[in-house]
Amino acid sequence: MPRRTATMLASTLILIALLCAGVLIRVPYSEMSPGPTVNTLGDARGEPVLHISGHKTYPTSGNLNMTTVRVTGADYDMNIAEAVYGWLAHDSVVVPHDTLYPDGKTEEESTQENAEEFSQSQESAKVAALEELKIPVTARVVVSTVVKDSAAEGVLHAGDVIKAVDGAEVEKPEDVAKFVTKHEPGEDVVFTVIPAKTAAAAEKAGKEPKGSQDVTLTTRKAPEDPSNPSEGRAIVGIQAGTDHTFPFEIDIKLADVGGPSAGLMFSLGIIDKLTPGKLTGGEFIAGTGTIDDHGKVGPIGGINMKLVGARDEGAEYFLTPDDNCAAAASDTPSGLTLVRVKTLDDAKKSLEKIRAGDTAGLPSCSAS
Repeated sequence: MPRRTATMLASTLILIALLCAGVLIRVPYSEMSPGPTVNTLGDARGEPVLHISGHKTYPTSGNLNMTTVRVTGADYDMNIAEAVYGWLAHDSVVVPHDTLYPDGKTEEESTQENAEEFSQSQESAKVAALEELKIPVTARVVVSTVVKDSAAEGVLHAGDVIKAVDGAEVEKPEDVAKFVTKHEPGEDVVFTVIPAKTAAAAEKAGKEPKGSQDVTLTTRKAPEDPSNPSEGRAIVGIQAGTDHTFPFEIDIKLADVGGPSAGLMFSLGIIDKLTPGKLTGGEFIAGTGTIDDHGKVGPIGGINMKLVGARDEGAEYFLTPDDNCAAAASDTPSGLTLVRVKTLDDAKKSLEKIRAGDTAGLPSCSAS
């Protein structure tokens, strides 16, 4: 066999072997890429993303787009070829699998957690928007979850309103743990609660729930866990949360989306619909950020992928959480202006500047 032919054959065989290795060898990485963006002022699958009834609403214009990130599933095994392609591509990023799915979470567990975070973000978005507009919202501390095989199982239930612990009034969720941990494990603690069914019936009738009752639980010792500051303390096995009663209906409908990062854009969309004038001034504005009940904007993951997705859809301005600013500014798509926000009020003021054409006065992001 001529040397040239032998060399070509050997090269071909090596290439085939490398290609096979690239496809067959799995690596512990996952891929993130830009997901769809959705205008919170518009429709999704034929129905409004934000539907408000029982209160006057106003016409809106422009875009307030929430942004998303696509990720490979927890159970997906990436091969070397896919990892290399992802590393080289500008519109995707490859990260260690444990970054997206820590503690060995399954895809089902991750989906459930994302759904819960999305639901909570909707609640906080409503509260923050109405608080910004000085519209009162009733809040009460409730049993959020009950731990299986705990002292509270079968005695307290999700949705029970917690009025007091040992006679001390409960004003916020963290009060519950504070009062319980005053006890030693094995001691009794008295919860004053309104059962969930009673509270739900009162809410449906538009009345303040009444009919509280005392429930005595025997505390137990928290499981040993060096990373848990409550290790060894007295617990009863519940997670307390906040339940809100809104003065009118605000319904957020958006399927196949999870996580807490749409909170800011939902709040702005609600404010736009509840106030006269056009919050965007007709501009295409996208953004991201978690939000708490008091309008504080928090950081999110996958910021650079969200920037790419927003710009691809036509966004000109991107509302960027302060803690994500440095990463966003290090790789900003051409034609997209980053606007730094720390609170919902910051975002509103920046939108005012955009409407007025005062873009030079917008708070910007720095790469340092």
